[in-house]
Amino acid sequence: MSAHRPRGLAGWVHRRSLRARLTAAAVAGIAAAISLSAVLLVVRLESALVTGVDEAALDRAERVAAAISSGRSAESSLTVTDDDEVVQVLDEDRTVLASSAGLPGGRPLLPAPRGAGPEVVTQDGLLVPGEQDEAYRVASLPIRAPDGQRVLVQVALPLDDAEESVEELTSALAVGAPAVVVVLAVLTWLLAGRALRPVEALRRQAADIPGDALDRRLAVPDSGDELARLAVTFNALLGRAEGATRRQREFVADAAHEIRSPLASLRTQLEVAALHDDPSWRDQLPALTEDAQRLSRLVDDLLRLARIDARVPIAREEVDLDDIVLETAGRVRRHTALHVDTSAVSAARVTGDRDAFARVVQNLLDNALRHARTTVAVGLSATDRAVLTVTDDGPGIPPDQRERVFDRFTRLDDARSRDAGGTGLGLAIVRDVVRQHGGEVGVEDADPGARFVIRLPLAD
Repeated sequence: MSAHRPRGLAGWVHRRSLRARLTAAAVAGIAAAISLSAVLLVVRLESALVTGVDEAALDRAERVAAAISSGRSAESSLTVTDDDEVVQVLDEDRTVLASSAGLPGGRPLLPAPRGAGPEVVTQDGLLVPGEQDEAYRVASLPIRAPDGQRVLVQVALPLDDAEESVEELTSALAVGAPAVVVVLAVLTWLLAGRALRPVEALRRQAADIPGDALDRRLAVPDSGDELARLAVTFNALLGRAEGATRRQREFVADAAHEIRSPLASLRTQLEVAALHDDPSWRDQLPALTEDAQRLSRLVDDLLRLARIDARVPIAREEVDLDDIVLETAGRVRRHTALHVDTSAVSAARVTGDRDAFARVVQNLLDNALRHARTTVAVGLSATDRAVLTVTDDGPGIPPDQRERVFDRFTRLDDARSRDAGGTGLGLAIVRDVVRQHGGEVGVEDADPGARFVIRLPLAD
């Protein structure tokens, strides 16, 4: 078992199906949202209830203050409407002038205000006669009596009703919220199963496609939504896989055919030499050597293409491409009677695999020499990119065949058909190596002949 696999509930969710994970994620989000909403609701209700008590206390204090200001005595101004209500009127020395909870002249039951203006504060533990120790909201309102005396009117209202309402709401939410979460979890489970049913259908269709039947496709839903686009994308993937498999089979068949010919020739000549004890068989050595070299070149080409297809990392070093071109052209001149012109070669530095670039130049020159009449011209320049051109004065390449010449084992008709010296892989290697180095290759018209053009990024 992996040491990093989650445990507990997280581990269970990790091991479950997509349906379970979606449900768990949805339930977690719903539970968090409901919990936050419940907390905000309780806080908001408590705040609203306390505000209501404050307004009632201030209103009661203002009515008592209005009675005193009209000339009524402090005692006669008190009209208590609630048994839990506490009203006191005090002078500047905090002597009780009137009190709903005791006789005038008794001790103040309510705390002294902290400021000189009206205020409302919470006071716990008021020892009100006949009442339990509970929290009150105390409103203090200073006024001036008709005789000029400063008087303080204080009204205290209990918070028990507000606290009971908050407790009842909290109890209801504690029971109702989990019930809502459970109901939504069941609904989410059912809806997730229904939503994922088409995905499961696509999965079964994909599982039923055997490896040798890549021409089959998934049924695309008519919904036009993400599932339909998923099916279209998967069908496109199957199409690419089918094309790649077909090209691979064709490549293997062509490679087997190309290898079989020189092997059969070698075997035949060697069997003839073994059956006839004739010294003249040595005259066949050049032909045997040529077949062996052709076979060796073919194997080398196949190995290089296999490495390219396998995306083997290439070397990344700065290379003087002009040195490679001049060295390769010098070797070619020693084995051909054609004129190889390198007067248009100038300096150009690129980044990549030196051996791969040498193979590209060699393949282009070999291709040009097989089709040139008298001259092969090589050019190299560097502006924003390195541009390598190889031009022959042969019959040229028709425009509709200029992409096909880079396909593996391609055979063109007429004068540019592959002769015995080629393997049909040289230009394919050129294209793949150039693309591997971030460049591009193409064929242009020459007068006469054909011109192969390669553009490569310059070294930094």
